[in-house]
Parts: sequence; structure tokens; C-alpha cells
Amino acid sequence: MSNIVGAPESELKAKVLAVLDDNRIMTVATVRSDGWPQATMVGYVHNDLTLYFLIARSSQKFANIERDHRVSIAIGKDTPDEIQGLSMAARASEVTDLDEIQRLNELVFRRYPEQAVFAPREASSAVMRVTPTIISLIDLSKAQGQPVLVEVKNETVLRRLN
Repeated sequence: MSNIVGAPESELKAKVLAVLDDNRIMTVATVRSDGWPQATMVGYVHNDLTLYFLIARSSQKFANIERDHRVSIAIGKDTPDEIQGLSMAARASEVTDLDEIQRLNELVFRRYPEQAVFAPREASSAVMRVTPTIISLIDLSKAQGQPVLVEVKNETVLRRLN
């Protein structure tokens, strides 16, 4: 990914999608009922800018999202030559449409050939959809710089905020 500091808005979505494609694990942060944050790592797939992950219905994370659907996401990598990643302010919701889940299973198989399919019919699991509202994109491969902050208007339009 080339440096994003001077990138035009038209290139920002491609850069966000490159980060999503280049990684397989994300941190999901939620807020517990006692007000403390909880951050956990999960595997994910994405369809455009929408992310999906599977969690146990009995988990603290599921209870937190049921109570407050606002989440923060962090995805990235660090190598000796670069730091690239993003964070998102997003809303999470459960996927219950079986046709949508079937489409997700195709994405899961391509991304994680070693993984079983999403199985939401099981009472113990839930497929979650994450829809971003704000994305902070960082690329420190060329030089130190500030993250680029973008607002997600819809899946095709990102608007630079800084």
C-alpha cells in the first residue's frame, strides 16, 4: 500500500479494502455493563466495507453487543519497514437471513479453507455484521504521518474528514 497522506478520496476505499484483504484477524472492542471496555480478537471476512465474524451467544462480547451495538475495530500489521492498518467506529448486528449467511459461507471458504462454515442455526453461535461509520486509516510505510480519517457515507462513498 502506498502512502495515504496525500491520496485522493477516490483511492481511500481501495486502500481500506487492501488492509481488509491483507489481514485475517481483527480486534473487536465493546463496552461491558460495568462500563469497562472489552477487546477480543476474532477472525473475519468482509464483503466490501462490511465485516462479518462469528461469536458464541454465551460470550461476554455477544451480551455487550446486544446491549450496545457500537463497537470499535482494529486491524493491522507491523513489519520492520512499515505499519499499516485501520480502526473503525462501527455498529454491529446479528445476521439472521439464511441467504446472506450462505453467501458468507462462500467468503469464509475462500478466505479460510481450513475453517468450517458459519453455522448460525446452532443455538450456541451468532453471525455478526459490522457496518463502519468512521475509519481511521494509517500507513507508515514511507514516513511518519497522521492517520487519514474518513466517514463512510455508504459502501461506495468515503469522505475525508481531515
